[in-house]
Amino acid sequence: MQSDSFLPYALQSINEADIQEVGYALRSSIVTRGPFVDAFEQAMAQYCNVTYAVAFNSGTAALFAACHAAKMGPHDRLITSPNTFVATATAGMRLGATPIFVDIDRSTGNMDLNQMEDALNGINASRGQTAIMPVHFSGIPVDMQKLNVSIRNPDTIIIEDAAHAIGSCYQDGQKVGSCAWSDMTMFSFHPAKTITMGEGGMVTTNDPELYHRLKRYRNNGIEREPAYLEAPLEQCYDGYYEVVEMAGNYNVTEFQAALGLSQLRRIDDFISKRRELMSAYRRYLAGMPDLKLFTAQFDADTAFHLCVVQIDFTAYNTTRNQVIAKLKSFGIGSQVHYIPLYKHPLFQKQCGDISAYFPNMEAYYAQALSLPLYPGLTDADVKRVVDTLKEILVAERAKKRHGRQKASR
Repeated sequence: MQSDSFLPYALQSINEADIQEVGYALRSSIVTRGPFVDAFEQAMAQYCNVTYAVAFNSGTAALFAACHAAKMGPHDRLITSPNTFVATATAGMRLGATPIFVDIDRSTGNMDLNQMEDALNGINASRGQTAIMPVHFSGIPVDMQKLNVSIRNPDTIIIEDAAHAIGSCYQDGQKVGSCAWSDMTMFSFHPAKTITMGEGGMVTTNDPELYHRLKRYRNNGIEREPAYLEAPLEQCYDGYYEVVEMAGNYNVTEFQAALGLSQLRRIDDFISKRRELMSAYRRYLAGMPDLKLFTAQFDADTAFHLCVVQIDFTAYNTTRNQVIAKLKSFGIGSQVHYIPLYKHPLFQKQCGDISAYFPNMEAYYAQALSLPLYPGLTDADVKRVVDTLKEILVAERAKKRHGRQKASR
């Protein structure tokens, strides 16, 4: 099963058109905050069928900006999934908000909306506001309409973490990012994602005030628009600005935006290929005992970011660490998405050991393994991954059976 070619769990797809577009941007007289950034934002807004889109230099920065624009602060609560990257929670925590984790649905990896509703009902809302940050894990869209209906307080903020889900659609056909049932949606353009700009992020919204706050946060809290300036207009000269809040520099370069814009032109092909690969995984893994994929119910609406399998390692007389190491020895990369946020020291210092409250997340984490998924893979590559995984697991199970037979003699 050994092969000379290593298959990582994720890999960007860069072609000559991408390189050419980046070259155009580098040869321009403007290399940051220019027309490529504007064009990318407009293209993303059009793709998502949303009014506004603001680009940032990372998905993390985009989440920070969204929480800042939502005016989150001390006494506020941020309800989210523990099955996510750390920035989902820390975006609100940096502003003083308290994270509240909700257990997941193992069939999707997403936050269990029934338990989210229970969490909402259990909140004493006498102080602060509540924000909900659903995560569209691996690209599978959360039922945002159901989430929205469950909210009783109209002042609740909803920010979608769609880092995995550019190109995914809700059940009614609207694109994730349309903000049909949310205030803002965040995307990531890390190289592992469906499209990349090296590093980068985006926030979409239909709210003009949120749009304004997002842009201001991106540029060091600097205000230039006359309607928002405190100084009398007669004192404002060309280039005049005011710093009105603490923020940072989260701007995007022209060459990043040029790459993102070029990649966006291929997004339909990327999504189609990822769906084909997931279909191949389902086909080759069918009937494998003690192993399961997420539900296929949403496959037609999902722009897959990850291929996660849940393996009962105990049933195969092995551990995840051993399987990861053996896959790597056969030239196959894998990863774990995610270590539950509440297990990290940052959160344990604040919350203590709360793992008992998340039986589904705990069971999922014990079995989760992400296999290679990216456009450069072929059907033969998927078969190689699955055949290798089967060979490893079957061999380990056979050792267990052989050990039992020896013990009975």
